[in-house]
Amino acid sequence: MKLSQLTTYLESLAPLAYQEDYDNAGLIVGRPDQEVSQALISLDCTEAVVDEAIASNCQVIISHHPIVFRGLKKFNGKTYVERVVEKAIRHNIALYAIHTNLDNIMTGVNAKICETVGLKNCRILSPKHGLLKKLVTYIPLSYADDVRNALFDAGAGNIGNYSETSFNAEGTGTFKGNQDTNPHVGEPGKRHLENEVRIETIYPAVLESKILMALVLAHPYEEVAYDLYSLTNQNQLVGSGMIGELDIPVTEEEFLFHIKARMRAPVIRHTELTGRPVKKVAVCGGAGGFLLKQAITAGADIFITADYKYHEFFDAEGKLVIADIGHFESEQFTQQLLYEIIRKKFTNFALRLTEVNTNPVKYFI
Repeated sequence: MKLSQLTTYLESLAPLAYQEDYDNAGLIVGRPDQEVSQALISLDCTEAVVDEAIASNCQVIISHHPIVFRGLKKFNGKTYVERVVEKAIRHNIALYAIHTNLDNIMTGVNAKICETVGLKNCRILSPKHGLLKKLVTYIPLSYADDVRNALFDAGAGNIGNYSETSFNAEGTGTFKGNQDTNPHVGEPGKRHLENEVRIETIYPAVLESKILMALVLAHPYEEVAYDLYSLTNQNQLVGSGMIGELDIPVTEEEFLFHIKARMRAPVIRHTELTGRPVKKVAVCGGAGGFLLKQAITAGADIFITADYKYHEFFDAEGKLVIADIGHFESEQFTQQLLYEIIRKKFTNFALRLTEVNTNPVKYFI
């Protein structure tokens, strides 16, 4: 299939608009119209992973971490980043990264951690602002259901665990078309009064073109009247980290043993234990120190993340336990998550999980 078929599907689940400002997710090397028959999935894109793709005849590498974060000015093979890009181009291998956009969705990296650890009733720890918009439109009474259904089918009306949400108010609309019009109701040159429904509904900004297309196609009028409003509301389905609960509270020591085994962590760096049972657990794959305040506010007993610096451990102040399990360890199951996501959509597309351990951190135990 075309590479664009694969990337378009991935971006429909984890839109590039959801990535952080510093990130570089998306198609890094390759052409959208490139034919691909097999993909290699990895956490990182290293020279060894590219060699593996060449040996296994994979035309695209899908990694969590982008190989290129900042602009490259020279390609002379002096750094591993330059060598990876050069080798991929030479062998016509596309490089695609799905990073913080996958971190920030409800079914992404942190959801996989919650699943692995065994958490229930999970929600986004720090929802994002400014990703929602509101549509207001006016429809003749007899077409209101058709237009509502079209908008809902296109992705409008979702608020948290609720779908098909809208506000509806009946009123009278007026219009007068000139002689070049062919109005659905009324006559050109004459003012017409029509019983209409004002429909308001919320939608993710990334779906705006799809929402408006659905509106225009379902609406009976030649000229469709609508208003768009940007909202500052939180999007409860998009954001950083997650928090969930254990079925049964356990001691801190028991839970540390549990996550060490489930997350395959050779070692866990943690703050002083509080002596309180663990019930609520916050998680953030990768470097999650920026979410400590949110984890405390949410009432977490322990915060599973990575990349904590020495002085940052003091910030826990006995309010919870910080458990630094390692960056690779916290995100390693992202590979399996991507495999499951792609396999669900493209059942006959060949997928391989890398056999290369790309963790740059080694432990002497």
